[in-house]
Amino acid sequence: MAHDFVKFPELTNTQMQIYYAQSPHRQILESFTGECVRVIDGDTIMCRWYGRNFNFPIRFNNINAPEISEGGKEAKSWLKNRIENQTIDVLVDPKNRVGKFGRLLGTILHNGASIGQEMIQTGKANVFGRDQEGAIPKTNKTIPNLDKLIPRQ
Repeated sequence: MAHDFVKFPELTNTQMQIYYAQSPHRQILESFTGECVRVIDGDTIMCRWYGRNFNFPIRFNNINAPEISEGGKEAKSWLKNRIENQTIDVLVDPKNRVGKFGRLLGTILHNGASIGQEMIQTGKANVFGRDQEGAIPKTNKTIPNLDKLIPRQ
């Protein structure tokens, strides 16, 4: 069975063993610096990176924002004002690179600050897996394992 590289440019670690040699583009295996070219919703952006000749989606790792149809316009607007058309650092966990819908997963930093953490602290998002049936509670929880992803000098 052939892989659809147009719909699903990212290969999971399991798929890498089968399709890596067939991939028409470079697979992202480590953290990188790119540009947020568009905000899709409160936890997904489109990114441009020098290693690829197309824009691709990134799903924020470890956060969950409400869907647009469920009151997520505020989160999207906040995120758009914060990082759209800005240079971002995308921290990629090699053991957890691709989500269930084939999007690259990453922790997004802008000017050294974790955007996902800011979204949690401002109530625009919740730690992934902990939302209360769509409610975004005010919390001062932190993204798990963030320190392991941020490269130290």
